[in-house]
Amino acid sequence: MSRVVVIGAGLGGLASAARLAAAGHDVEIHEAADTAGGKLGVVERDGFTFDTGPSLLTMPGLLDELFAATGGPADLPVTPVDPAGDLRFADGTHLVLPHDPARVPAALDAALGTGAGAAWQHLHDRSRHLWSLVGRDVLRRPLTTSALLRMSARPRDLRAVAPWRTVRGLGRRLLPDPRLRTWLERYATYSGSDPRRTPAVLSVAAFVEQEFGAWWVPGGLRRIVDVLLERCRALGVTVHLGSPVEAVVVEDGRVAGVRVPGGERAADVVVSDADAAVLHERLLPRGAAPRARRRLRRAAPSSAGFVLLLGLSGREPGAAHRVLFPADYTAEFDAVFGRRPRPVEDPTVYVHAPDDPALRPDDESEGWFVLVNAPVHDPAHGVDWDAPGLADAYAEHVLDVLAARGTDVRPRLRFAEIRTPADLERSAGAPGGAIYGTASHGPRAALRRPANAGPVPGLYLVGGSAHPGGGIPLVLMSAEIVADLIGPAGPSGSAGAPSGRRHAPAAPARPSPGPPR
Repeated sequence: MSRVVVIGAGLGGLASAARLAAAGHDVEIHEAADTAGGKLGVVERDGFTFDTGPSLLTMPGLLDELFAATGGPADLPVTPVDPAGDLRFADGTHLVLPHDPARVPAALDAALGTGAGAAWQHLHDRSRHLWSLVGRDVLRRPLTTSALLRMSARPRDLRAVAPWRTVRGLGRRLLPDPRLRTWLERYATYSGSDPRRTPAVLSVAAFVEQEFGAWWVPGGLRRIVDVLLERCRALGVTVHLGSPVEAVVVEDGRVAGVRVPGGERAADVVVSDADAAVLHERLLPRGAAPRARRRLRRAAPSSAGFVLLLGLSGREPGAAHRVLFPADYTAEFDAVFGRRPRPVEDPTVYVHAPDDPALRPDDESEGWFVLVNAPVHDPAHGVDWDAPGLADAYAEHVLDVLAARGTDVRPRLRFAEIRTPADLERSAGAPGGAIYGTASHGPRAALRRPANAGPVPGLYLVGGSAHPGGGIPLVLMSAEIVADLIGPAGPSGSAGAPSGRRHAPAAPARPSPGPPR
């Protein structure tokens, strides 16, 4: 039985720990915070409960696979979100997107005019082919240059991948309606990126959300962490909360364990669910990975988020997921990613208003999670989100923007809790509060993201800052890749050879995460 130490009890760390424990390894987790979950956080106040991380689940079959591989099904029901979203554009257009992709074209024609549905369908069909190229061979396996070359070996495949085109360029080519282009560009922000610099291949995120659907876990997405933590403990994983890892110990050119406040913990394998920048800059010895460190320093951080948690009196009927777009989307990306970062003056406002009795004190109340894109916390070269008065003033500004767009919540407001990028940096160890680690900018963005096999033998990277990226589905894929790379425990007590096993199919009751047929 080999010894594995996992740094961090975020979703990636927990999923990796469960898979490795089920494969026969002796696993322990060290988490700096007093609670597990990382960015899948939760806040409770006055009878309200708020998820503070992801608010939408796609590809729930990946959770089925995880639990099937670690002991059997879990008590984690999911329900479809229908409508999937309510989009409001600056010209007053109101678009409600249904959960069923077959109904999307008609909804688009009704809201945007005849022809919008056909344009979306063309993009969706094109993205179906793109998903067949990246869904397994790129996203669910260690990333290699040869895999990327195979993905675009045939002319038709090369045209689908279009490495020379950005998300914005793809929208201009395929979507005549500017509102539909705005809808597409929003998916670049799912990786914390600027659509003007994000490779067109990442437009596949729109396909995934429509094809596999929008889902919700009753009681909140935080339930995923709670159930997975229970699974880890049932498998014998030792979980140390309030136990920050101070360093990765390297001896004779490979990892030998970690150092925590109580001393050193020996390990044959270390899996880091810490942000890749934190791992390379703070935890590894200075000379251990100079090339990887330089590469990360050159990468632009992803966007951060400015969040309001609103406790409201009364209930307002409507979709759970609402997006209020500004008149000038480009100005938002200039503010977040430009040379002079600043809070966005006229931001896109995302509202998550789940109709879930478990999250509110009574049926005469509701809680809203409100998010706007923001530049990272960078007092030296950008925005200092800890500057006196800034967070409070910007919170009032966001409420003003909501009111100006027809959603004035001030008469209903019981309280507003503020979460800035600086707060996320402190609570989740995300440098600057960058939600996704580094931005996916440029045609080589995938190759710039840290690989799952670390720069030191015996070290592996999991989570949103490593391949294949951030968000619940990709983090679960990341954990699967790491477990496959490490393999089952060998008979001599060391990690075995990589298993190379094929991925089990998703449970038939939920959409399969494989390429759609």
